[in-house]
Amino acid sequence: MAKKKLTILHSNDLHGDFLPEDKDGLETGGLSRLAGYVRQARAKEKNVIYANAGDMFRGSIIDSEYLGLSTIDLMNSLSPDVTTVGNHEVDYGVAHLLFLEKCARFPIINANLFVTLNNARLFEPYLTLNVDGMQIMFIGILTEEVIASTKNEKVIGTFIDTVEAAKEVGIICDNYRTRKTDMVILLTHIGIEEDRKLARLLNPDWGVDLIIGGHSHTFMEAPEIVNGIPIVQVGRGTDQIGRFDIEYDTFWHKITGWTWGSVPINEKTAPTDEVMEGLLSHYKGETDAKYKRVITHFARKLTHPSRIQETEMGNLYADLVQWESSFDIMMFGSGAIRKEELGPIIEYQDMLENTPFDEPLYMFKVTGAQFRRMVLHIFRDDAWEGHTEFYQFSKGVRLVYRKSTRELEEFAFRGNPIKDDDELLIALMGYHFTNFDEFMGVPLAEVAENMKPRVVATSVNNLIEEYFATHQGLDSHVEGRIVILD
Repeated sequence: MAKKKLTILHSNDLHGDFLPEDKDGLETGGLSRLAGYVRQARAKEKNVIYANAGDMFRGSIIDSEYLGLSTIDLMNSLSPDVTTVGNHEVDYGVAHLLFLEKCARFPIINANLFVTLNNARLFEPYLTLNVDGMQIMFIGILTEEVIASTKNEKVIGTFIDTVEAAKEVGIICDNYRTRKTDMVILLTHIGIEEDRKLARLLNPDWGVDLIIGGHSHTFMEAPEIVNGIPIVQVGRGTDQIGRFDIEYDTFWHKITGWTWGSVPINEKTAPTDEVMEGLLSHYKGETDAKYKRVITHFARKLTHPSRIQETEMGNLYADLVQWESSFDIMMFGSGAIRKEELGPIIEYQDMLENTPFDEPLYMFKVTGAQFRRMVLHIFRDDAWEGHTEFYQFSKGVRLVYRKSTRELEEFAFRGNPIKDDDELLIALMGYHFTNFDEFMGVPLAEVAENMKPRVVATSVNNLIEEYFATHQGLDSHVEGRIVILD
């Protein structure tokens, strides 16, 4: 038997996590050490592939200041063998993404993002790498959230159904997988739950061997095996890198053994890559000169540990947007808050990195009955996997929900139960308003009959910056606005 070894390294959801952090006295993460680990592995092992499962952009002022060009420059130095498109890759617009692709010196694949006018794909759907005579096929699959991000770009579409995505995998495998193809790997950005669904739908005859995923920021201790296919993901950022070590029998054309682990990236496990360090120093110097100024102080460090619960930062942001406003309740998207902790000293750069999605603010009127339907939709079962939109509510709201019965046991505002015929003025950021029907579970057309929705602020970050500039010593606590039982 002729056996060969293959090492597959993989990352997902880097989100501009370019710089290292001190964690318990250990320098952890950062692109310099991530690049150092990849280069070290390539030097030590004969056959190495490094793959990225989407969402390179957003989360860093270094990224947003240059509209992703800096990220592409840094990724060119990191030199992945293959990447796929994540939902945040379209944040600067699809046309700009296609421009960034031209600047990339690494392949970007996606099988199910296309132009609706003629069904032309925007990217190559797959890539086959020849590694020591082994033919490794990667197929890129994107989250349905791209539809939400490109709602106004009517010529762009995607297969939003996992069943259709599975069919597309079958089409590619039937047409482009040959008897010389040794492995088929799906590089997905659809979240762990959708990866499970996708794996169940795959025909074994298509020959898919692995799913390397992203989007849900799931940190895994071990692969999940679904329909015989290992599914892996390594959280988010640059603190970890996934590693497969595979033994492959080239005579029988099959994997005969593999191990997988999530490797921590820190000063003990990874050297610093000097080229990457130089690039980062350049970009950091440019942005520091513009954005490194203190705008406020918190009373203490505030946290946002999870997007599916009430948090200190969530309450702060919802309250400051609602402060002295013309509406009753601010629903601040949990995913719009990007840092897990912030403070006590807040620089302008920190503020922009924590809320990078600067959008207009919309106000609309709902009845108590409509608001109840919205909240029950937000608290649906899928929410607890972290795959749906979730919200932080401004002061005065009290929601007690029991998972086992799927009922709201308390539904109150300012100490009073919300009645079906009550009327409430609610505010949402632009992304959530644009996708109202999907995210709220109530048709916008129905809500608009109460009052024509309108823009009440053109920039949420303008509100945040002004509030921070005029308030010092800010503090916020978890108060029981959202209580989830069972």
